[in-house]
Parts: sequence; structure tokens; C-alpha cells
Amino acid sequence: MSAPIDTNFDVIIVGAGPAGLGVALPLIECGITRICILEARQVGAAFENWPKQMRLLTPSFHSNPFRQPDLNAITIDTSPADFIRSEHPTGKEYAAYLRSVVTHYELPVSEGVKVGKITPHGSHFEVETSEGMLTSRYVIWAAGEFFYPLDDDFDGAELCLHNTKVKDWTQLVGDEFAIIGGYESGVDAAIQLLKNGKTVHLLSRGQPWKEDSSDPSNALSPYTRDRLRATLEAYPDRLHLYADADITQVLEMSGKYVLIDKDNIPFTISTQPILATGFLGSLAQIIHHFELNNGHPVFSEEADESTRTPGLFYSGPLLEHRGAKFCFIYKFRSRFGVVASEIAKRLGGDPTPLDAYEDNGFLNEDLDCCTDCTCAIPSGAAPPDARARRYAEVMKTIS
Repeated sequence: MSAPIDTNFDVIIVGAGPAGLGVALPLIECGITRICILEARQVGAAFENWPKQMRLLTPSFHSNPFRQPDLNAITIDTSPADFIRSEHPTGKEYAAYLRSVVTHYELPVSEGVKVGKITPHGSHFEVETSEGMLTSRYVIWAAGEFFYPLDDDFDGAELCLHNTKVKDWTQLVGDEFAIIGGYESGVDAAIQLLKNGKTVHLLSRGQPWKEDSSDPSNALSPYTRDRLRATLEAYPDRLHLYADADITQVLEMSGKYVLIDKDNIPFTISTQPILATGFLGSLAQIIHHFELNNGHPVFSEEADESTRTPGLFYSGPLLEHRGAKFCFIYKFRSRFGVVASEIAKRLGGDPTPLDAYEDNGFLNEDLDCCTDCTCAIPSGAAPPDARARRYAEVMKTIS
């Protein structure tokens, strides 16, 4: 995993997380071997830096032999559940899985190599790195989001602590906390703080705990809803939810923090507010190479390629097509084979081995199936039992 020896490649992949490693494997299957995977830190660095208590939202289960790959797997032949023996892996556990993939498949990863600028030159790209200039026919950007938090979304945001800066929720000093952001990371932070005896005020721009969407990209995942219900049952008086509290400014006054929402309603707290406002994403570094639609980068439906800069592809959680977000591993991995097949064809490779990727959901070209995730059975159709009635009672407090 040292710096690249060669300087000229067919494909350079930026990022050695699940998106970068996952798209590299089908390329190699197609016979494309002049590949370099550049990683600014180390393999799985984002997961290594998760808070100690954070876990993957999607459940892992070793169902691969039945052509139903583990939702957190990045290859059709591996399973984090089988490797880690955990349904919801921690960040460190998942990073270990990613490193094992690199070792097992002998992937050409170069760690500690930072990418500065990408410049197209006709039939190739110049890629400026901390180890010197590299050239490549194609570039796949897969650098992820974690190290690019959205921490300047309003005046005074710099006074807050973004949740990505927390290594261990048990180490935060204080009895009462305010969290700005009510989606997955905000609710997770609240749950961890409540478990440690804290009182939590969760201020959300919307009401994600009320969203009734079948798509976990737009609402809380079942895993988080279950934990939120259990937490409310255990600590009913210490979690306070504030719906439609769009914070526009944070001030520091007399040793306290004043949070002001869009209606100029102040909220005062003595501890540093916690930001759970999501991520800007690494794509911002090269956003000038992409067309934008309402502020979102545009990717070709054929192969997730930039429509402005031919030869520049994307793999990762910012992928979006027809309003459908591919932000979970099991979503963006469905396009690994699509990107690899297109590049392989252009380079004269053989995409035939990717039939197995298509059979296992790693080569999905049918974007229509991604825009309607509604279950045929309406919510609440099952007959109530005692546990369901108790859940209904708890849900009234978060609905």
C-alpha cells in the first residue's frame, strides 16, 4: 500500500472506501489491470474515525449463497456478517472488513496519497497528487463524505461541535445538550447521550421521526426507529424533540450558547451545541467538472459519468438519479458493474465476467426500479398485538 511506482494508468480511482474498492474489483474482472487506487489516509479511514458507539444502519446477514448479498458487502463473494459476526458493525469493524478485501484481492491501493487537481487533456487526465503528477485514461471519483462535513451552514456554526469530531459520546462533559439536526446522525447522537444520563434537546429542520417514507434515504431507518422507541420508553423525560426548528444562527453570550431559529425564537444551552447537519461531500473538490441541477451534480444515467467532463466517473453516496438517492452502500454498489462495464468496453476489456454482478444486484441498469420503493402492503395492515399496541403508544410521542 505504498505510493504508486508507475505514473501512467488506464484508470485512477480516488478513494479506498467501499465505493472505490467496490468499483475496482469488477474492472479487474474485466481484465483492466492498469489501475491505481489513491487513498489520502488509509483504507477505511472514515469508518475508523466514527464515534465509538456508531454502527452501520443497514443490517448484515450472510445470505450471499442465495444470491442475496449481505447489504453491507462491497463484493458478491464476501459478507461483513460472516467476517465480523455482527449484524450492525461498528466503524472499526467495517474498516477491518475493507482492509481484508484489499488484502484478499490484492488490490493496488496507495495510501497517504492526496489528490489535488484533476485536469482533462483530450484522451487522458492529469492527476496532481502529493506524490507527483499521474496520468490516466479515466478517473473514478470515490472519495466519500465523512471528512467533508457541512459545518458552516449558518452564522455561528463554527461555535458548534460537528458529530464527526466526537470520538466517544461518553467523553462529553455536561448534563444537558442541544443537537442541531434530527435525521440519522442526530438521532444516533441523542440516543448515545441519553444512555449516558444526559438530557437532550433535538432541534430538527423538519420532522424526520414523523416521515412515512419507504426509502431510508428520506426518513429514519427501521434500526434507528427501533432504537428511538426503546430510548423513549427508557428515558421518557430526558429527550425533547423540536420539530421545524430551522436554526439560522448560533451566538455565544456570557458563557452560554444561544440558538436562533428562522422565526427568531432563541434557545439557550450551557454546553457546546452539536451539529448533525450532514456532509458537503468530497465531490465539492472537483464540482467544476460537473453540471449542476438545483445545486446537485448531474451524472449520466448510462454509467454515472460527468456530463461536462467525459471520462470522469463517480462512485459513492452522492449519486442520485431521477430523484432517487443512492446514499447507502447497498444502493451505490448496484452501479459498480455499470461503471466498470462501460470503462472496460472503452478500453477493449471483456465485460462478460460481470454477468455474475448483474445476477447479484451489482450491475443495475434499470433506474425505474429505484424510483418507487413502496411496499405493496400498506403500513399498519398487520393485526395489532400487545407489542404493536405498545409501539403505537410510544409512536404517539414521536408523531
